[in-house]
Amino acid sequence: MDRDSQIKEWQGRAQALEPLDLKKLQQPIGELDNHLTLRSYIVGHEVSDADLDVWKALRGNRVAFGYIKGGALVNLWRWFNFIAETEDPTIEQSNKPTKEAADEGASYDIGLQGTENGVVTRFPPEPSGYLHIGHAKAALLNDYFAHTKYNGKMILRFDDTNPSKEKEEFQDAIVEDCKLLGVKPDQVTYTSDYFQDLYDRCVQMIKDGHAYADDTPQEQMRDEREKRIESSHRNAPVEDSLAHFKKMKEGTEEGLKWAIRAKIDMSSNNGAMRDPVIYRCNPEPHHRTGSTWKIYPTYDFACPVVDSVEGITHALRTTEYNDRDPQYQWFIKVLHLRGVYNWNFSRMNFIRTLLSKRKLTKLVDAGIVWGWDDPRMATVRGIRRRGMTIPALQEFILKQGPSKNINTMDWTTFWATNKKYIDPVAGRYTAVVKADYVKCTVAGAPEAPQTEEKDLHAKNAELGKKKVVYSKNVLLDQVDAQSFAEDEEITLMNWGNAIVRKKQYSSNPSKAAGTDQRTVTSLELELHLQGDVKKTSKKITWLSEDQDLVPITLYDFDYLITKDKPDPEDKLEDILNHDTETKVEAVADCNVAALKEDDIVQFDRKGFFRIDRAFKNGESVMAFQIPTGKKM
Repeated sequence: MDRDSQIKEWQGRAQALEPLDLKKLQQPIGELDNHLTLRSYIVGHEVSDADLDVWKALRGNRVAFGYIKGGALVNLWRWFNFIAETEDPTIEQSNKPTKEAADEGASYDIGLQGTENGVVTRFPPEPSGYLHIGHAKAALLNDYFAHTKYNGKMILRFDDTNPSKEKEEFQDAIVEDCKLLGVKPDQVTYTSDYFQDLYDRCVQMIKDGHAYADDTPQEQMRDEREKRIESSHRNAPVEDSLAHFKKMKEGTEEGLKWAIRAKIDMSSNNGAMRDPVIYRCNPEPHHRTGSTWKIYPTYDFACPVVDSVEGITHALRTTEYNDRDPQYQWFIKVLHLRGVYNWNFSRMNFIRTLLSKRKLTKLVDAGIVWGWDDPRMATVRGIRRRGMTIPALQEFILKQGPSKNINTMDWTTFWATNKKYIDPVAGRYTAVVKADYVKCTVAGAPEAPQTEEKDLHAKNAELGKKKVVYSKNVLLDQVDAQSFAEDEEITLMNWGNAIVRKKQYSSNPSKAAGTDQRTVTSLELELHLQGDVKKTSKKITWLSEDQDLVPITLYDFDYLITKDKPDPEDKLEDILNHDTETKVEAVADCNVAALKEDDIVQFDRKGFFRIDRAFKNGESVMAFQIPTGKKM
């Protein structure tokens, strides 16, 4: 069989790796492991589509990935990591939003015009901050229509027209955020690459009588536009406007007073058509062009021009641009540019969530949050750091679809979607709250500590094993100890039943239990392993003291603001939640020492957590609680 035939055969066999049923997966995965015993690649001596398609099928299947991640299939796991490290298929292959994921939710048959001639979309963020979840929707939808729905092209274009706000740091971060989202643009461009072209077109507009220079103060200009009053400069001679534009270009003190406005229709019912500003003077150096330019086009002017020049066929953007679509098409017409279709979709709004870049920047600059990747922020990095997985984020956004209907969503469905992905593959561990934890003596326990191997996940043995230490000396949470009655039978998880024989108190109330009850200082339990675990009402987590317990800080977070639907005029300080972080010191079982940053685990009876800082040099682990849809 020739090489091409072998590749096609393995591409076909990749379909057998798609079921979310471990029994169906075991045979094809075992055959693949055997095939890779003495091979670096599936076919031949270099990477092929067989490697990429099989890798994609494995990584996109949470059950298959959890199975091979356990490391039992050493050849397959070696090959899987080798392909990931050398070919970086994560972006192009496994994280690509699928047509099936979209079809499960909203309809994507929205009747885009002109698709028979090809589709080119663009995602044009301003590099003035990190991407938030609203940007994520725009990026994924543009990517979906270009690459999945119509097999076209998508451009990532930086709208870098305001040197006062923009930084290379944000530009680089956006590129990385797109990678995190699985969005791979076919081309990366910059509006700043077109500054000369945009300048020339503005000059032509002035000469053609479609634009003019204006030095009306900003507040007065806003008032006049609202009242539909024409500027006193609207009909000034072309030579005067060109002279003022020249002063603006030079960045002189006089030039700073002026702006260029498009001459459209001051009587229009659409405020976007009332002579918008299209050029401003700003002598600050630009992060890409330095001090070459001292004038910069506005987004409203630059966007239609660059869209047309770059070959964009469909400008997909949020419904907040509805009023600007006629303005967009006006620029296309008066500049005699190639046409571009507009299509608007609703932005994603969530309760008690800030998506204003200005307000997010204020939170960062004021030190109210740790940074743009703070787990309380609705940035891509923030929600990733909180524990959102990329496949879940993609599924949630694509199921919202390109609808124009605007609504404010609760976070419940968002995090419930994520739970579907993490529950089957999150190893189970144990932690006990350190404050007022209760030392227990267990009668009937082994005289010397004993260690057994247990499954990390009762329903997914392929995740591997963990050590469970049994001994006479164990620790319990104070809140559990408070709830016990003497002679009550309880279940010690991963061990068996025990009977509470003796309970001692101090005279002080327990802070850990959050009650006025006295603190339980010690317990005596008697093992009753023949007891029926199905008949006990209390299933209790515990830790043997006779192991290397790992210090851990468990964090939980609340919303940054107190108002479900903040109004634009709301002052940030008036709606800010000043109590958003809760942290609890705890100790965890010895297995936690081996966890790595970004691992997602479940601490029994405490919830799912993402490891933000691993155990190192005696420094405690930091773990962030992941919402599951029940609450946030």
